Amino acid sequence: MHISRVRAIETSIIYCVQTGIQTDGFQMKLRSIKVFCDVVSRRSFSEAARDNQITQSATSQIIQHLEERLGTKLLDRSTRPFLITEAGQTYYEGCSRILEQYEDLETKVSGLANVTNATIRVASIYSVGLSYMRQFVQRFNESNPDIHVQLEYHHPQRVYDLIKSGESDIGLLSYAAPTRSISAIAWRAEPMVVVLGNEHPLADCDEVSLQSLHGLEMVAFNQDLRIRQEIQAVFSDCNIVPRVVMEFDNIETLKRAIEINTGFSILPKAHIERELISGSLCCVNISGPPLIRPVGIIHRNQVPLGTNIENFIEMLIEDERIFPKGERHPELLENQTNHRFSVLDEPAPAMATRQ
Repeated sequence: MHISRVRAIETSIIYCVQTGIQTDGFQMKLRSIKVFCDVVSRRSFSEAARDNQITQSATSQIIQHLEERLGTKLLDRSTRPFLITEAGQTYYEGCSRILEQYEDLETKVSGLANVTNATIRVASIYSVGLSYMRQFVQRFNESNPDIHVQLEYHHPQRVYDLIKSGESDIGLLSYAAPTRSISAIAWRAEPMVVVLGNEHPLADCDEVSLQSLHGLEMVAFNQDLRIRQEIQAVFSDCNIVPRVVMEFDNIETLKRAIEINTGFSILPKAHIERELISGSLCCVNISGPPLIRPVGIIHRNQVPLGTNIENFIEMLIEDERIFPKGERHPELLENQTNHRFSVLDEPAPAMATRQ
């Protein structure tokens, strides 16, 4: 393929970028050249496929279609590892410039939109900490008086739906994990404790073993919530079978049931501080390795957040006055995408996408 033809293709795509022409055909070509550039830069079809969330077969087909459309070989796949041809190297260099220019353009446009759209829409599960979030929003507004934070509380699945549809900018929920359309950021790791009413037989203990909970009445989360499934998995591993007498879908209602001595529950200690201070509930530590509930921040994948939202997330993660560093357990947060209700000193298995 002549160099002049490559330059002509590059010039036409740059013209589309600069003038805002984004037809379906253009978007498909843009995606194809990104896949091609990833294959070359990663020197791997499988890694490029994973980066673009497509199959390795689809990656190979994209490269083949590019070569057919351009009328020349871009990669020599007769050797292992593959070699990039002279035409392929020229095409790669030009496409890399195109992608960089396109990303710069989107960043600039999203920044302009962010100036006129000064509302950050936050969807959160109830148990993320209503009092914590109110304090944080107040602190954020003190530093950013022109930005309005719209905070709404929902069931965890609804939080995912709002982020996926673009109706909310960021979501706060436990056991957050990335999907094809959603990115997840580790935020906090919350230690769990046994929570009891003051008249419960275990209320005077300093700590209890999981085995001591066998056969006792329990106030639990609904079975469709991830936190219930994780607690149940821990019990099953230890052959513990409590008697579940009540089920609820949120921590606040669950705490009210425990206050009337209905049974015990296992909850994040951070969310019973008010009740501990007032004396309406008590908690007992669990002997042995601690149980942890990870909490994360989610947002739409491959959609620029804008400066305001990025600043909000950064302040949310770093504000230790509202969210003490001691609740974060950095050794867990670093590995949160592979976390499963685990202990601090052991490797953590896969993490799912429900509360």
